[in-house]
Amino acid sequence: MVDAVPASTGWRDAAAAYFALTKPRIIELLLITTVPAMVVAGGGWPGTWLVVATLIGGSLSAGGANALNSYHDRDIDQVMARTSARPLPNARVAPERARVFGWVLGALGFLVLWLTSNLLAALLSTGALLFYVFVYTLYLKRATVQNIVIGGAAGAAPVLVGWAAVRGDLDIAAWIMFAIVFVWTPPHFWALAVKYKDDYAAAGVPMLPVVAGVEATTRQMMSYAGIMVLFSLALVPAADMGWLYLLTAIGTGSWFVVETVRTHLDPTRAMKLFGVSTIYLAALFGAMLVDVLVSG
Repeated sequence: MVDAVPASTGWRDAAAAYFALTKPRIIELLLITTVPAMVVAGGGWPGTWLVVATLIGGSLSAGGANALNSYHDRDIDQVMARTSARPLPNARVAPERARVFGWVLGALGFLVLWLTSNLLAALLSTGALLFYVFVYTLYLKRATVQNIVIGGAAGAAPVLVGWAAVRGDLDIAAWIMFAIVFVWTPPHFWALAVKYKDDYAAAGVPMLPVVAGVEATTRQMMSYAGIMVLFSLALVPAADMGWLYLLTAIGTGSWFVVETVRTHLDPTRAMKLFGVSTIYLAALFGAMLVDVLVSG
């Protein structure tokens, strides 16, 4: 592809463009899982300084990963209507500057986590960045319909980072939280892919709705939603969660499953499910946090 030459802009516009490269809405979603994981790991509030430092380090790593994803996906983003206004296809940031920006953020994220928590948290966060860039972005996304399934490991990593920042290790409860987010990712992202199936087809991205069709995709979404609920319930004995979390997991999990079934019957509800999935994750992890703080 031929990269467009960025137009000259003021510093505010430039700052906004670089900020947009980090995809802040995705970062918000990732950080929703980090703090509850830290609270569960610590059996209570782990300390404001550690929480803030971990969020800063995690945000830098995630922002770096997203900026690098934007750099490598700029050809796809230029074709897709949903992404054509992003900073690189819209020529608001030079591609090489975006690449350097992404690696600088990633390096800073590693340093912040290493200096303020421990090496394991820093390695997990940076490992997620490398996996997202080199495994998901450069290979899986363009090569297989299982792209978002395998690539979901990067989005589930913040729970491991949060846990490791507090405990310096990982145990079964941390991995169950990882599994919840990992299995949540396909129905969440495929809902978006169903809506924008034609966009992905035009860009040559083998998303499941493009390759297998919408019906096959929504059928798999129902399966993943059911498995996700089972993992959420498995956390109760693994982390000694209380009634607040249990009732939230049952209630919101049932809601999620029902919405996936309704989307299977009526695919025009895909974006409704996308919104429900976001609320579900926030509610479930919020319940974890409150449950531990109240019982503690």
